[in-house]
Amino acid sequence: MPVAVVTDTTQYLPAGLLADRGVGQVSLYTTRDGASTRESAIADLDAFYASLRDASSLPSTSQPSVGDFLEAYEPLVAAGSDVVSIHLAGGISGTVESARQAATIAAGDTGRRVDVVDSRMACGALGLVVLAAAAAARAGGSVDDVVARAEAARDALLRRFIFAVDTLEFLRRGGRIGTAQAWVGGALRIKPILTLDGEITPIERVRTSKRSFERMVQVAEELRASGSDAWCVQHIQAPAEADRLATAARDVIGTDPLFVSEVGPVIGAHVGPGLLGIGGIPSSLLA
Repeated sequence: MPVAVVTDTTQYLPAGLLADRGVGQVSLYTTRDGASTRESAIADLDAFYASLRDASSLPSTSQPSVGDFLEAYEPLVAAGSDVVSIHLAGGISGTVESARQAATIAAGDTGRRVDVVDSRMACGALGLVVLAAAAAARAGGSVDDVVARAEAARDALLRRFIFAVDTLEFLRRGGRIGTAQAWVGGALRIKPILTLDGEITPIERVRTSKRSFERMVQVAEELRASGSDAWCVQHIQAPAEADRLATAARDVIGTDPLFVSEVGPVIGAHVGPGLLGIGGIPSSLLA
């Protein structure tokens, strides 16, 4: 492809889907007890989240270095490709800034372009933006075409990727709580419904897990009404609930999910077990 697409590990797309679309990824890091580990190297999510539940302090997370991005960009540029690199929201991570610094170095005077896009999102929403960009690249689009497709998917996802969490405590402790900070006082008595648009943004509060699940099904109805028939479900340590939501959403939307997957350590360390999320875009953006 004349344009290569790169992302980071916080989209949590199934590995086979990334490989099939020819998308490269650069890993973020988690650090615990002074030892840093690439997120991409943490395979046992059950063990990671079990340790998180019992930990007196949360692991810290960090963006890839400029050097990490150069390792991804330079071979692509040397092979004659332009690059569009799409990443985790700049409002909650320095990943985009590292990517931009590396892009300037990698492009240099090669005559190639390395453009960086702030998705303003994370997890499945970032994944959907990446898949839309990859579709444009596979169709032979230019850098401008691929960036435009990514931005169109990002705009289509605005408040259409919603997630529920068991508690705001992990977000509060990790410093990524955004405007949901105002809800912290009642965190033990509510099930927060949130979205991400540059930062964590509160949507509404519900009182029970049953009502939280019903709200996720309502999101599926909203996706159908808006023509967003390419959708996904993600979870943290809630596979049964994710499967139940996927089944309910399939009945509502009328299409199978693009993927159902578990959120990994970098985002999971800040959100905690129990997350359930759903979102989608029009399938025309994946053509």
